[in-house]
Amino acid sequence: MPAHPARQPVLEAHAIRKEFPGVVALDGVDFRLFPGDVHALMGENGAGKSTLIKVLTGVYASDGGEIVLNGRPVRITGPLQAQRAGISTVYQEVNLCPNLSVAENIFIGREPRRLGLVHWSELRTRAARLVASLDLDVDVSAPLNSYSIAIQQLVAIVRAVDVSAKVLILDEPTSSLDRDEVRQLFTVLRRLRDQGVAILFVSHFLEQIYEICDRMTILRDGRVEGEYAIGELSQADLVARMIGGELAGLEDLSGRHGPHAEADAAPFLRAEGLARSGAVEPYDLTIRAGEVVGLAGLLGSGRTEAARLLFGADRSTEGSVRIEDAVVTLPTPRAAISYGIAFCSEDRKTEGLVGELTVRENIVLALQAARGWLRPLSRARQDEIALRWIRSLDVRPDDPETLVRNLSGGNQQKVLLARWLITDPRLLILDEPTRGIDIGAKAEIQKLVAELAQDGMSVLFISAELEEVLRLSHRVGVLRDRRLVAELPNDGSLTPERIMATIASGAPS
Repeated sequence: MPAHPARQPVLEAHAIRKEFPGVVALDGVDFRLFPGDVHALMGENGAGKSTLIKVLTGVYASDGGEIVLNGRPVRITGPLQAQRAGISTVYQEVNLCPNLSVAENIFIGREPRRLGLVHWSELRTRAARLVASLDLDVDVSAPLNSYSIAIQQLVAIVRAVDVSAKVLILDEPTSSLDRDEVRQLFTVLRRLRDQGVAILFVSHFLEQIYEICDRMTILRDGRVEGEYAIGELSQADLVARMIGGELAGLEDLSGRHGPHAEADAAPFLRAEGLARSGAVEPYDLTIRAGEVVGLAGLLGSGRTEAARLLFGADRSTEGSVRIEDAVVTLPTPRAAISYGIAFCSEDRKTEGLVGELTVRENIVLALQAARGWLRPLSRARQDEIALRWIRSLDVRPDDPETLVRNLSGGNQQKVLLARWLITDPRLLILDEPTRGIDIGAKAEIQKLVAELAQDGMSVLFISAELEEVLRLSHRVGVLRDRRLVAELPNDGSLTPERIMATIASGAPS
């Protein structure tokens, strides 16, 4: 490991090993965190990041190795013990009580009491003092659900720091935040860093890693590839170390736009004045054969709502949809599937995959539904289909009988894509298909989208990452306040800054 300024690590892991049936998730991992550092944990999905965090916080018992906290070996048997020892974790999904006030959430289970009763004035005073120490402008007496997800995330961090200010683990804290909210979060993290808190930061956004982090540890296949100061590696070098090779054959990560679709290509689908009351205002949108149309906008702008109308997941209250110039009704997803439309939801865990089913069963699910349950696919046919797509999309592990819940996020996303691709769709709607997956799997999925379009498939691509939208899309629809406010050609001059200006002004920039 590289040298570090003369400070002692607050947390060290030595030769950590963790095995699951048939899989060695961590193989002799060494790791260290220093006070006053923001330390990135990097690696592809399946590299061992989540497993290491769960070992450090007592969710998993290690099968070997040692954890040292403040110079003393410790045995952490559960999250509560980890918290008491000084290790707090804030996950991507805010795990608080939205119906309670901010103050109650900060001190839940630790409320100040007098004569056995909660001392409400002291609780609010202490909570206000805590949020003020981090320069947060929050009314601690207000219900938590009256604030945005970003503020709720910050409240979770305030609670974690108050419980223990030694080590703070943040697992994908920015995946659901817009740029301004990320900036606010980073302001808080810098203040905590200045106070001496050791912060472990997990994110798939490389730009954020280089903006906020001081050091990084890279995991690959359950082993440590190396520990580096943030300035030691370029982004290209970082990705190469994560995936174990050069970037040749993957999409250029600094690219801005894809090839143009033929202007006279036949429209596959045309939405005319399509709307759902309270969800998205009337919009017109045309998607041609072989074209990738991107949708950009802030969270809550109506991107997902607009896409769900095209799949029949939500019913429109006005407007119409034409497929190859014939007006059609899409009252249900099954109707949309019959017209060759497929939809990969942004919430793959609750709306996409069935965690209790195997990879094979998840892959064939849509095809079986389209055939009808009275015409079951034979087991031999299921095996043939699953193995072909597992190999085609490089799903790991490659055992079709693995429960899909045991796969990494990137491999789960590949299973979901396989499910829809075997139905041979003519329009593929992808809602945040690369959220929460590593850079290698992200590049593979982006490359697949480009290849599908080149083969004539229509694609509607939704992503909060504007660079990703520009890299893949021929045209970009911009939404603001649940309205489609502009449609911008991706002619090489379109930039993330122009899209953000359009979002801000509500008019083409």
